[in-house]
Amino acid sequence: MHAYTASRISLPSRSAQPNLPEAFEPALLQPLSFYPAGAEIYAQGEKARAFYQVEFGAVRVYRLLADGRRQISAFHLAGETFGFEADTAHHFFAEAINSTGVRVFRLTAGADMSHQLLPLALKGLTRAQEHLLVLGRQSAIERVAAFLVDLAERQGGLRQVELPMSRMDIGDYLGLTIETVSRIFTRLKDKGVIRLLSLRSIEIVRHDALHAMSE
Repeated sequence: MHAYTASRISLPSRSAQPNLPEAFEPALLQPLSFYPAGAEIYAQGEKARAFYQVEFGAVRVYRLLADGRRQISAFHLAGETFGFEADTAHHFFAEAINSTGVRVFRLTAGADMSHQLLPLALKGLTRAQEHLLVLGRQSAIERVAAFLVDLAERQGGLRQVELPMSRMDIGDYLGLTIETVSRIFTRLKDKGVIRLLSLRSIEIVRHDALHAMSE
């Protein structure tokens, strides 16, 4: 899958500031940018001059492998930041999954923002490490269960979990085929662990059982 390109629509800045450290100066805040589903936020190889926060919607970060396959490294939901790089270029593509609002934070030359950026960058590193642990699970059902537990926690621990991403996205994130992901969802439903409310929404009926499968 290749990244789509689309124009961005800048919306007026909201009066409420994003959930970021207070030390960020208002001058760094850019107007909210709207990306339709499938729109590219940045591409692999582009210069990294900013980082980003999801205001609403969801973002997938991925790389295209040499054989044309796509490997998704992360999903970012409302309130989460992304786009941090160790050097001056982006190493992945970032793309809106659905209608998404993104706040861009431009990095000013010569400004020392290490104290503000470090906690955000470390949180992203921790999530990347957790993703590696999920990929290390031996069975497909363990991977899907761990993914659903994580997604539920990031959405406030509610029983109903929204899935902005497709089954193919989930497969490309977990290293599984779309058929395997669909089969695991059906299996979890048949076991009474989850209810499939719609294609993009589930209810966790037995959270303890799902959590046990993820370990």
